[in-house]
Formats: sequence, structure tokens, C-alpha cells
Amino acid sequence: MHKLFRLVANQALLLLTLLLIGVYSFLMPSTFPTALTMQSILSDKSIVAFLALAEMTVIAANQFDLSIGFMISLLHSLAIGLMVNMHLPWPLVMAIVLAVGLAIGALNGVLVRYAKIDSFIATLGVGTIAYGISGWYTGGEQIIGDVPHGFLLLDHTRILGVPLPALLVLALTGVMWIVFEFLPSGRYLYVIGANERTAELTGIRVNRYVIGAFMVSGVITAFAALLVAARIQVGQSGVGQEYMLPAFVGALLGSTTVKPGRVNVWGTVVAVLILAVGISGIQQMGGAFYVEPLFNGVTLVIAVGMAGWAARRRLRASRETPKPEITIEAVNKAA
Repeated sequence: MHKLFRLVANQALLLLTLLLIGVYSFLMPSTFPTALTMQSILSDKSIVAFLALAEMTVIAANQFDLSIGFMISLLHSLAIGLMVNMHLPWPLVMAIVLAVGLAIGALNGVLVRYAKIDSFIATLGVGTIAYGISGWYTGGEQIIGDVPHGFLLLDHTRILGVPLPALLVLALTGVMWIVFEFLPSGRYLYVIGANERTAELTGIRVNRYVIGAFMVSGVITAFAALLVAARIQVGQSGVGQEYMLPAFVGALLGSTTVKPGRVNVWGTVVAVLILAVGISGIQQMGGAFYVEPLFNGVTLVIAVGMAGWAARRRLRASRETPKPEITIEAVNKAA
């Protein structure tokens, strides 16, 4: 019975998602349980899923990245501008945008670790600078022109009816799951997030891994910006901030499921899925335009509370368990 209760508790978010799907399908049998709704959910929330995974990577090291929404504004405008105004080949544009995302992530990490600026302040400052640059780059207007067809396929491709962005999210999720669960780098981030001093004493190079986490976040955010560019096909500085809140909700709410008490890859994906299903159902039932930000805001407050409760519960459980000597070899062998 105890194992069953623990299983249900760990998978509560997934079970709630399935319950919501069942309820909406019962209430709206002709519109909700359809392939069109599934494709819409997968396509619309793929960008949020990428950003939630980016944020999760940083939160694992007990840091926060508030620049992701502003980076979307800058990088998607940059992508459109390079293709429309400078007529650069779209593969080169993708490489440039990813490199800029990597550089912004590295700047965030350096400010946090070497300048000793709190991650909230550092990433908010960098993000605000990025937003200002995007306004200058676009001139406060939309960048409109012919976008190469090959680039548009990044968003428009369907494989067996499943949008390509959703498949790319699944691929990234698989890679990140392997990294965080089976490779030393992922485990080191968890150790750093739990107790930075302990990580230092075990020989983990904290600065390297924290900066690396910000760089990974920057690259993932840059790829999400490319998806935004392929979807809306125009560059405008106002796009991006709307993604920040759902990304935080996904990462924090994900820490309450699968492995409650810490952010984790599959929990993040499930959290984004329940947000997508919940909002889609409410909108199909006639919800107004303000439903989505209202839903995300309420969910964020609940997610923070639940994440804190799950973390305290995990800490109490760890205190009740005899601890072996902490070494870097023990961290590498930990499951």
C-alpha cells in the first residue's frame, strides 16, 4: 500500500493530465479528442517545452535565468533580419543565432560566478539589454520579407501527423534525461544545487558547471527562438516576454512530479503538457483571451508552493537515511 501511495504521489501530475483529457473529452467529444487538437497542443507548446527545459537546467544548479523571454525577442528578430535584409543562407543564420545564444548564456554565467551578481539580477539585466538591442535592431517595427522555405519547414513539417518541433522536444528530453540521470555532469549540477559548499569539497568545479548550465540554457533558448521565427515569419521586439512565465511554471511544477523535490526532465515535460491541456480545454469551452496568463500565474504560485513542500519532504527523508561519506566517486556512482 505504501509503495502504491508513493507511486501515485510521484505521478500525480501525469494522472491529473490524463484526468483532464478524459473530462474535456467527455464535455467536448466532437472537438477536444481529435487529431487537430493534439497537433495544436503539441505545436503551440513545443516552444514552451524547450524554454522550460532550458530553465530547468539552470534551476538544477540553484540558479535562475530571467533572460530567456528577452532572448527570444532578440534572437528571433536577428534570424528574420539576417535572412530578409542580408539574404544569408538559413543554415548559416541558424548557426549564428545558436552561437549568439551560447555567448549570452556564457555572459550570464560569468556575471553570476565571477562578478558574484545574484542570478535574478544578472539575468534580468542581460535580458533587458537584449530587449533594448532587439528594439534598436528592429527600429520598433516589424521585419517583414520572404523567409526561405527550407527554414519554414522547421515549424511546418509533420511526421506521421506529429509536428517536427514536438519530436525535437522529445529528442532533447531523451538526451537531457541521460545527462541528468546517468552522466556525471548532470549529477554534479544536482549536487551544486543542493549544497554548493559540499560540491566544492568533493572536488566539483562549481564555476565550470554553473557557467555550462547557463550556456546550455542559452543554446536551447536560441533554438526556441528559431522555432518562433519559423512560425510567425516576422521579426518584432515585442515577442518573447510571454514565454518567460510558462517556462518557469513548467520547470518548477515539474519538480513536484516523477522525482518530487528536485527539478527533473520528464517532470518538466509533463508539467508543460498539463498546462497545454488545461489551457486548450478552457479555451475550447469559451474562455476569454486573458485565461492563459491568468491560468499560468495561478499555476506558478501553486507550483512554487508545491515545489517548496516537495523539497522539504525530500530533505526530511534524506535526514532520516544514514549518509555514506560524500566523495566525487560516490557522486559518479549515484543513480
